[in-house]
Amino acid sequence: MALASVKDYEKRASEIIPRNALDYYRSGAGDELSLRLNRVCFDRLRIRPRVLKSGSKRDLSVNLFGDRYSMPIGISPTAMQRMAHPEGEVANSKAAASRGVGFTLSTISTSSMEQVATGTPGSPKWFQLYIYRDRKLTESLVRRAEKAGFKAIVLTVDAPMFGLRRADMRNKFSLPPHLVLANFEGRLATGVQSQGGSGINEYITEQLDPTLSWDDVKWLVNFTRLPVIVKGILTQEDAVIAADMGVQGIWVSNHGARQLDSVPASIEALPEIVKAVGNRTTIVMDGGVTEGTDVFKAIALGAKMVFFGRPALWGLAVNGQQGVEHVLDLLRKELDVAMALAGCQTIGDITPNHVVHESLYAKL
Repeated sequence: MALASVKDYEKRASEIIPRNALDYYRSGAGDELSLRLNRVCFDRLRIRPRVLKSGSKRDLSVNLFGDRYSMPIGISPTAMQRMAHPEGEVANSKAAASRGVGFTLSTISTSSMEQVATGTPGSPKWFQLYIYRDRKLTESLVRRAEKAGFKAIVLTVDAPMFGLRRADMRNKFSLPPHLVLANFEGRLATGVQSQGGSGINEYITEQLDPTLSWDDVKWLVNFTRLPVIVKGILTQEDAVIAADMGVQGIWVSNHGARQLDSVPASIEALPEIVKAVGNRTTIVMDGGVTEGTDVFKAIALGAKMVFFGRPALWGLAVNGQQGVEHVLDLLRKELDVAMALAGCQTIGDITPNHVVHESLYAKL
């Protein structure tokens, strides 16, 4: 069967990826209410198309932080990608570079930032940062990212500890022994091994600083020469605090619904954050994105770029770099068709008037 959608790739990948890794990638926290909401809330939005306005071609390109991208789609940071494919993050980043889209590397990756930088010289990449108990170590990660040519630091602020992911508890998740967290050495590289529960939760509890606060955001903004984007914001109150601290970007995200269950879907939280600080900082989002129409809806609600993590993993598992490239091609085609049929020639033509919630549609 031909692979014609992200869902097709997910189905095929689920037949390839070992269960320990598959459940880690696809599961959410708690009863997975928020995981379902990430998808359902996109489905509750209706596109209001305008006809006879599209022209013969669309320009999907966007500019962000001084870099030009072929479309407003990027790849989110996802951990330990060599569990899906031997080339892991390097293949994923090469796919992003070949399609002119953004790639974000996780701190807890199985390819080092230097390996990724060497594999994709010149293409814009961001580095996702966790704050470790060892602040010297955290500082060294930032300096290495700067030296390696990464274009922004994405500080994850919703994970002073990891959420309760029951699949990982049941599986006693461990990083396969032939893999390491490649940005580290010694125990920090090999320590994701179950001591009776989820090995990743045990590692994070041991290594990350649970006292993470807004002071750390202020420190990072003043410390690095790169733009700082805070990832994991779901409320207008936190968005205002972040903007007041001078962050260059806010990444609306519920961490793939893997932290606190019952939080809103990212697409639900997006409008209030755009309303509060959209004129002060750059807003991007991820969570539940599987189709080009999702990207269209998020752009209409104010996101400047829309990211996804799991679909890239499914493409990676199925066919390495070429699989991720095909996933990106599918999403680009879907977005292009959505724009054409909704009457939009450029990304800037997509406005809030193009989307309405299903509960309001009957009242129009």
